[in-house]
Amino acid sequence: MRIISGTYKGRRLTAPKNLPVRPTTDFAKEALFNILRVRYYFDEIAVLDLYAGTGNICFEFASRGVPAITAVDGHLGCIQYINKISEEFEFPISTVKSDVSKYLEKASGNYDVIFADPPYDFTTEALKKLVEVIMAKSLLNSEGMLIIEHAKQNDLSSFPHFVEARKYGSSVFSFFN
Repeated sequence: MRIISGTYKGRRLTAPKNLPVRPTTDFAKEALFNILRVRYYFDEIAVLDLYAGTGNICFEFASRGVPAITAVDGHLGCIQYINKISEEFEFPISTVKSDVSKYLEKASGNYDVIFADPPYDFTTEALKKLVEVIMAKSLLNSEGMLIIEHAKQNDLSSFPHFVEARKYGSSVFSFFN
């Protein structure tokens, strides 16, 4: 994986092979950040990355100047890798090792962007529950956006707060506000 833009543009990162992850492709990540850069001033937002995995999305936000990023993942190896890279590059990423569902039960805060990349075998019902919990907890600010990366087999367009979906290869980003 590589960082597409910002301070560390072009920097290649190699995550340990034993992590249970499926990093967002550079193609999909570049498309996502092209959408976000016209909506937000990156140096003024707070980001929550759920199911952070390798930290691929966190690192991209951090390289672009986001001052406050929280990464949540249940796998210790993922959290250790994110911490290692964050320390090396002095990225403002706070990590939380937790099951995302348990984290959301206790979560508070106000985020401009919440990015969630759950396992692709999540059912449509599990994805709907994720959206419902985030919205019920009012974790997004009034201009905030929830983005869920999911398999193209899931159609989230009937969910409350759905805005649009963008497909990139086998991945889909569904946007909610």
